[in-house]
Amino acid sequence: DALREFAGIAAGASGPESLATLAFLYMCLAISAKYGDVPSVDIVVWSELPTGAGLGSSAAYAVCLAAALLTACGAVSCPLKDGESTARWTEEELALINSWALQGERVIHGNPSGVDNAVGTWGGALRYQSGKITPLKRVPTLRILLTNTKVPRSTKVLVAGVKEKILKFPAIMNPVLDSIDAISQECQSVLEAMPANPSPEYYPVLEELFDINQHHLNVMGVGHPSLDRLCQVTASHGLRSKLTGAGGGGCGITLLRPDTSVLAVEAAKRDLRACGFECWETNIGAPGVTLHSPSSLNAQVLRALSES
Repeated sequence: DALREFAGIAAGASGPESLATLAFLYMCLAISAKYGDVPSVDIVVWSELPTGAGLGSSAAYAVCLAAALLTACGAVSCPLKDGESTARWTEEELALINSWALQGERVIHGNPSGVDNAVGTWGGALRYQSGKITPLKRVPTLRILLTNTKVPRSTKVLVAGVKEKILKFPAIMNPVLDSIDAISQECQSVLEAMPANPSPEYYPVLEELFDINQHHLNVMGVGHPSLDRLCQVTASHGLRSKLTGAGGGGCGITLLRPDTSVLAVEAAKRDLRACGFECWETNIGAPGVTLHSPSSLNAQVLRALSES
C-alpha cells in the first residue's frame, strides 16, 4: 500500500504497467535491504511477449529483474567472462534468482503457483504437482504453433472461478482434476521416452492427449469461444491444439508432427490470422535466464534498448 501511494498508483489499479512498477519497487527495496544497496542503475525493459496472454510475460519480467538486481548488488556473481557472448549462473544462484522472482510474481498475481518463474529461471520442461516443481531431464524438441487469440483475461479471476466450481461440485470436478493429472503423467512418460526412441508413433498419442485435455479444461470453465475456434481451424488442417496458460482467451499451442508439410503449416497460419489471431512457429524448451554481452544481441534488440 505504501508503494502504491509512493508511485501514485490507485488502490484498485491492476494494469500491467502499474503492477510491473510495484513489483520493481518492491524487489529493488527488499533486495537492497537484505543484500546491500543496489547501485544507481538504469533499468530498461524490452519484450516481445504480449501481456495478459498466458505466455508468462510477468514471470519473464520478474526473473530478469531479479537476476539483474541480485547481480548489481553482488548477491550473485557476474557469470560472464571476457570473450563470452552468454553465460548462466550456478544452480545455487539460480535458486536464489527464482525465489526473488516468485516474490515479484506474488506482487503481480497474488498467489501464483511458481511454475512460470521456475521455467523462466531454469528453462527446459518442468513437472508441477502439489506445489513441487521437478525439472524433466530428457525431453525432445517439439515444433509448435503458438497462437495469441488477443482475448485478454485475468489469471486471478479464472483461478477463482475454478475454485468456486470445485467447491460447488466436488464430486464432479475432483474426478476431472484426477483425469487431468493422469493426462500429465502420461504425457511426461511419452516425452521422456521420445529422445531414446524418436518414433513417429508417439505423435498421435500426444495429439489425443491434447484433445482430451482441452475438453477437460472447457469443463473446468477456463475455455473460450476464441480457443474453440482456434482448435476448429487447426483441426481442419489435421492438427491438434489446446489452450496454454490460464485460458479464458489468451494463447493456444498446436502440435506440429515431424512430417507436417510446410504447406499445411502455412495454410493453418493463414486461416488463424484471418480470425484476427497472431501466430508464431517455435519450439518447446529453451535455456532459462541468461546474461548476454551486448555483442551477442541482435540488431533489433539493440535498437529497441537504445531508443528506450
